[in-house]
Amino acid sequence: MLTLHRAALVLPDPADPTAPSHADGAVLVRDELVGAVGPYAGLAAAHPAARVRDWGDALLTPGLRNPYGHWLLERAYHPDPREGVGDDLVPDGLAGERDETRCGASARRGLQRMLGAGVTAVAGPFERASVRTAVARSGLVVLPGTGADPGAGPLDPLAVLPLAGAVHGRVAVGGRADFAVFAPGAPGTDGTDGPPAGGCRATVLAGRLVFRRR
Repeated sequence: MLTLHRAALVLPDPADPTAPSHADGAVLVRDELVGAVGPYAGLAAAHPAARVRDWGDALLTPGLRNPYGHWLLERAYHPDPREGVGDDLVPDGLAGERDETRCGASARRGLQRMLGAGVTAVAGPFERASVRTAVARSGLVVLPGTGADPGAGPLDPLAVLPLAGAVHGRVAVGGRADFAVFAPGAPGTDGTDGPPAGGCRATVLAGRLVFRRR
């Protein structure tokens, strides 16, 4: 299946200041891979049968990497809404926890919230079997740890990192179709260095739309 993701601005590689950007651009997804990147009009004319997802005034970039995966998924606890204690994570809420079922459920909720922030890659290491299983099933790219534990950090990398430092990889022809769609904002347009934290509108992972803000 072919899908065209259209956005007001497509930044295939925000980490490279010399990389081209595309106003009224699009990414063509063929199954789980990127088939083409460029101006929407040209891609739409070349692929008239493609389904179109029009994200309007949004910014489309590679997905984000979260370097705090170990702490977020193995030490912090992500409450179930049915517990009635709110959605905020509980720092170190899993410290000393031996119930693997509870740890796995917390990790699954944390991973869903990462996807809702535009995250497509997460750094380990993951020592708990239940967490490793949850991460593997999520489809997120697993990155090796840097050796130095970064400690605690937010679910949304844009809360602490500029866009150029938060993205993972680039949107390139032949590469896996991992990208995110954000509320308007790009370097130089509003005095910021990328979209605001909490501004993710959609996340695409291996060509699949895995998150869409209602």
